[in-house]
Amino acid sequence: MIFAPTPLAGAFAVELERREDERGFFARSFCQDEFLKQGLEPVIAQCNVSWNRKRGTLRGMHFQAPPHEEAKLVRCTRGAIWDVIVDMREGSPTRWRWHGAELTAENRLALYVPEGFAHGFQTLVDDTEVLYQMSEFYRPDLAGGLRWDDPKLGIRWPLAEPILSARDRDYALLQ
Repeated sequence: MIFAPTPLAGAFAVELERREDERGFFARSFCQDEFLKQGLEPVIAQCNVSWNRKRGTLRGMHFQAPPHEEAKLVRCTRGAIWDVIVDMREGSPTRWRWHGAELTAENRLALYVPEGFAHGFQTLVDDTEVLYQMSEFYRPDLAGGLRWDDPKLGIRWPLAEPILSARDRDYALLQ
């Protein structure tokens, strides 16, 4: 696996290191030892799949509050997404900054999202599937979110007029 730092400290783009031959390729998509070498906590408590029917579907910006903050490893296994993270960590020099990356089934890129970040994505094509590996179990009582269109964040989404859930549309703006 190849770890490329993003502009947000502790967040990485994770590229497969392929071993190819005439049959195709083989690659590890997760390895505890390699995550530890990057100073990351490689705990997986659960895996989730998000299937999205329509292009323009936007899910986010979600996080889980302390004491059960979660790290995520996000990969698009079908279709394509614009994946976005926001640093929410108090005292971080990049607090309230965002970073986006295109994850596709073809590029097989993953995004490692540290604890203390909000995460969301917008589908770029119909029939898109996303796989999440999570470091914590989901706790509905600690689930929260940031507004996808909060002017304080200034996230640039690729598609106008997203398809949103009522919950995602109604998160409060930052003060």
